[in-house]
Amino acid sequence: MANVVVVGSQWGDEGKGKIVDWLSERADIVVRFQGGHNAGHTLVIDGKTYKLSLLPSGVVRPGRLAVIGNGVVIDPWALIGEIELLESQGVKISRDNLRIAENATLILPLHRELDALREGNGGPGAIGTTKRGIGPAYEDKVGRRAIRVQDLRNLQSLEGKIHRILTHHNALRRGLGEPEVSADELHKELAEISPKILPYMDTVWDLLDRHRRAGKRILFEGAQGALLDIDHGTYPFVTSSNTVAAQAATGSGLGPGAVGYVLGITKAYTTRVGLGPFPTEEHNAVGKLLGERGHEFGTVTGRRRRCGWFDACLVRQTIKVAGIDGIALTKLDVLDGMQELKVCVGYRLDGDTVDHLPAGQGAQQRVQPIYEALEGWSESTAGARSWAELPAQCIKYVRRLEELIEAPVALLSTSPERDDTILVHDPFED
Repeated sequence: MANVVVVGSQWGDEGKGKIVDWLSERADIVVRFQGGHNAGHTLVIDGKTYKLSLLPSGVVRPGRLAVIGNGVVIDPWALIGEIELLESQGVKISRDNLRIAENATLILPLHRELDALREGNGGPGAIGTTKRGIGPAYEDKVGRRAIRVQDLRNLQSLEGKIHRILTHHNALRRGLGEPEVSADELHKELAEISPKILPYMDTVWDLLDRHRRAGKRILFEGAQGALLDIDHGTYPFVTSSNTVAAQAATGSGLGPGAVGYVLGITKAYTTRVGLGPFPTEEHNAVGKLLGERGHEFGTVTGRRRRCGWFDACLVRQTIKVAGIDGIALTKLDVLDGMQELKVCVGYRLDGDTVDHLPAGQGAQQRVQPIYEALEGWSESTAGARSWAELPAQCIKYVRRLEELIEAPVALLSTSPERDDTILVHDPFED
C-alpha cells in the first residue's frame, strides 16, 4: 500500500480540502509539510462546514493523527485560534490527534508586520501576499535566525535568540521608519503562548518513521499549488516554500522512499488569487459566470478569485515538475449547461508556438493561449457518484483532458459534499 501525497496542480484553491478529507478515511495519519496559515481548506461534512488554514484536514476525523511537519511555518497565535474555533464546532483536539514538529519555524508578530509593510509599500513591485508573515518567517529560517517550536521549552535561552533575530529586524524597521520591536515584549508574548503550544510538540521525523514501519497509511497534505512553488511557479508571484510533492519528504523528515502515489488536485477550469500571469483568464461574462457558480472567494483572504478556461498546457507542466501520478478533477459541475468549453493546448509567444509556460516574468505576461473548443453538456453532473451518471459530452471532456495533460483521472469530484466523488483509481492501492 502506498503513502499518498496530495498537491495542487494549479495556483491553489483546487479543492484539496474535500479530497484530503475523503482520502483521510483510508489513512491513519495526515501530515502538513509546507506553507502556513495562508492556506485555506474548506471541508463540508454532514452539512457542517469547517474552514482550516494551518491544521491538517484529517484533524476533524476521529481516530486520525494530524501532524504539522517541520516544513511548515507556524503562527502559534493563529494556530491556537484555529484550535479554539474547531473545538467550538465540537471537534476535540489534544495530543492524541495533533502533533507539531519541534523543529518547525515560528511566525512572530514582527513577521506579520514586515509582510504588511513591504506589500503596502511595494507599488508596482507588490506580489499579492496574504500579509500573514509567511515569507519573512521563511527568510529567517534560511537566514538561520528563526525561533522554532522547541525554543519555547527553555524561556531563558530565548533571550539570545531574540537578540539575534531583532538585530536583523530592527535594522529593517529603522530603514522603513518604523519603531523597533522590544525584546522584553516579544519574550513576554512567547512566554504566554508557549504553554498552549508545547503539549503538541514531538520529534515528528521519528514519530512518522515508527508509524511507517508499523504499516500505517500516511497522507501528506500540500498547501497552495505547484504554480506557486518558489522554484517552479510563476516567480516572483509565488509562495515562499516548495509546493511540489518532493517537499513532502523534506518537510516531514521522512526520506523520499516514503512518498508513494502523488495525486494532483485539478480544477475543471482555472482560477488564481492575487497578482501574477494568468494566460487563460477571462475578463468577461464567462469569467464572471465561473466565479459565481464556483463560489470563487479565497477561504483565508476572502478575495475574489480570477477565473478562466482550463489550461492543459500549464497542468501538463506541473504534472511533470510535481511528480504527479494522477489527478483528482474537481468542480466539474460548475461547467454544467455551458454550450461550448475551451481548453488551452499551447501558447503563442512573439510569433512562435510554445508548449510550456516560460520561466521569464516578461514572457509569462506576453504569452497568448491557443484554444481547442469542446462541446459542452446541458445535463447536471452535480452529485454524480459513478461514470454512468455523467453526460456523454462530459466524459468526452474528461477524456480529452487526460490526453492533453498526459495523466489519468483518479478521482472526480462533483460537489463540495465528500460522498459526491467518483473513484477511478484508489491512490492507496497503487
